[in-house]
Amino acid sequence: MRQERFKMERQGLVEEGQQVEVTERSPNTNLFTYVVEPAVAMSGIYKTSERIHARQGVIKEIQHTDRGYYLIVEFDE
Repeated sequence: MRQERFKMERQGLVEEGQQVEVTERSPNTNLFTYVVEPAVAMSGIYKTSERIHARQGVIKEIQHTDRGYYLIVEFDE
């Protein structure tokens, strides 16, 4: 299992335990970002060797910090 962190701007858009779909974006570079659909949260930047290969995951935790909300999504990789 692999867990990744996604930044979410507003709370209440998803729930812990919910299955989500992730879209990969790469603007003609060897760097990748991911979006939890429908545009709920966004990942940081990943190198080619760090890519997320699964397109579906489960939200394990929603964290609230002074910087905002974060999703911890678990992927079956």
